[in-house]
Order: sequence, then C-alpha cells, then structure tokens
Amino acid sequence: MKGTVGELGEFGLIRELTSRLTATPAVRIGPGDDAAVVTAPDRRVVASTDVLLEGRHFRRDWSTAYDVGRKAAAQNLADIAAMGAVPTAILLGLVVPAELPATWATELMDGLRDECQVAGAAVVGGDVVRGDTITVAITALGDLRNQEPVTRSGAQPGDVVAVTGWLGWSAAGYAVLTRGFRSPRAFVEAHRRPEPPYHAGPAAAGLGATAMTDVSDGLVADLGHIAEASKVRIDLRSGQIDIPSQMSDIGTAVGVDPMQWVLNGGEDHAIVATFPPDVKLPARWKVIGEVLHPSALPQVTVDGAPWSGAGWDHFGADEDGEQPGA
Repeated sequence: MKGTVGELGEFGLIRELTSRLTATPAVRIGPGDDAAVVTAPDRRVVASTDVLLEGRHFRRDWSTAYDVGRKAAAQNLADIAAMGAVPTAILLGLVVPAELPATWATELMDGLRDECQVAGAAVVGGDVVRGDTITVAITALGDLRNQEPVTRSGAQPGDVVAVTGWLGWSAAGYAVLTRGFRSPRAFVEAHRRPEPPYHAGPAAAGLGATAMTDVSDGLVADLGHIAEASKVRIDLRSGQIDIPSQMSDIGTAVGVDPMQWVLNGGEDHAIVATFPPDVKLPARWKVIGEVLHPSALPQVTVDGAPWSGAGWDHFGADEDGEQPGA
C-alpha cells in the first residue's frame, strides 16, 4: 500500500484496517456498526484498558508497527487472563499524524489481529483520530466462564507463590537495545513482542489460585500490590528463580546484576499467583516464594530481607524511549 493516512482519509483508513480482521464465535457483530456485540455467556464481562504512546512506550527505530500491535494487544489481554478470565475481544483507539505511511497503520492492525488469535480473541472495533503523536489505546474484554475472578486481595499466610512465563527477558532486551545492539535476539524479541501465558490464568483459577496478577511493572512491584491488597507479607527465594545463562552474559557485558531485571523488570507479562500449599501445580508453574503473616514494611522481601530497587512507575524518573514495565 502506498500513500499516507491523510491521503487515505478517515473512512478509507478504517476500511483498510477492518478488511484485515478475522472474527471468533464470540463476536456476534464486528466492526462496521455503531458498536460491536460480543457474547458474554457468564453474564459478567472482565474489562481492562491501556495506552501506548510513541517515544514513551515504543520507538519506531526499535520496533516495527507489527511489533507494536502484538505488544499492545498482549499487555491488555494478559490483564484479562490474570483475572482468571478468557480473553474475547479488544477495541482499538488510534491517534496518528496525517503524514504517517498508511502501511504503518495496517501493519499495526496485523499485529493486533495475530496476537488476538494467539489468545483466542478478536479485534471488534474502535476509532481513529488525527493527532501529532502516535497513540495506541486498547480496551480488552474477557469471559469468566462461570469461575470467580481471581483478584489481588485473596492471598493467605501459608500460600505458596508461583510464576509461569518469562521474568527479566524484556528488561534484558531493553538493556541490549539502549546500547545499540540487536542481539541476543531472543531477549530483544521478548521486549518487542511479549508472550504472555494466556491459558495459565484461567487454569490457575481452576486450580484454586487465591490471588493473581501479571508481571507488567516488575515482579516485586506487582507482588507488592498483592501483598498490600491481601494485607500479608510475601517472601521470595532468589535461589528458586531461574536466570538463563545468556541473561547472565548480558548482565556481565553491561554491568548489571541480572537479578535486578528478574525482580524489577516488567513487560514480560508472566503470570504470578498464590496458591494453597496443598495444591498440586503443573510443571509450567515454578514455586518461588511464600505468603507470610503481615509485618512491618516492606511487604515483599527477598530471602527475608528488603530488596533494593523498584518496578516501573509512569510518573517516576523520565527517560527517552521504550520503558521496561511501561
């Protein structure tokens, strides 16, 4: 496709974007009407929203439009899974400059569509607006399928803390990119296109998870939300957290303890949950800590001691470019 978004015009752009979409059985009415209709057999709808801003959450010299689409969908669909729900649909709000190549917008939609297919969801509608900075706003929907939502407030003393998915890979990839490199490729790709374990969220709910969240702002930070909401202390055991040899090599090269990436890095969208101690967990889950009775702050400790460092804060210290945990 040649030309710009401005040359296509609003309705031409919408036609190009929606022509690339596929549906799922949950979609009764997709793009093209005043609103979409998505089935909700459970009669409860799980909803989440997030915004990606160019220069803050992604850079076009680091990530393709397709990468940005995959990432935007993944971080929202992971929130649905972390409630114990099955993702069903997303809605897109897109702000773009008129001079943006039209292919960038269509490749973004391809990424959104393909990530939705991984999770079993579909893009069902949205809106496009002209603006100075590319902004991608996503609203995700999900279905609980007759299970109770798993919130952050149910962790109990004696529970084990377990995780499934990658930890620290996105942050290590970010460190590589900021130094002008593009390898090891697996870590760079983990930053560009996170791969949340979507099916693990509903499965954890079925296993009796007492609290759950996805790791978007950093393991310690996100478990801190569980500790605060549940009024407990969580202690992590560093010896039970795997650090791949390549991540250690990257840490040595850039002078960073890789445990910092594992505990503070975000955007991997791994699923971390607390379970009663007698639950038999599948092999995909790795026990990395325990829930204890509350004590003085900090509420999350590592090997019984406070951990230096913090996860991502959107209103914290500012840096240029993509942010780990953004």
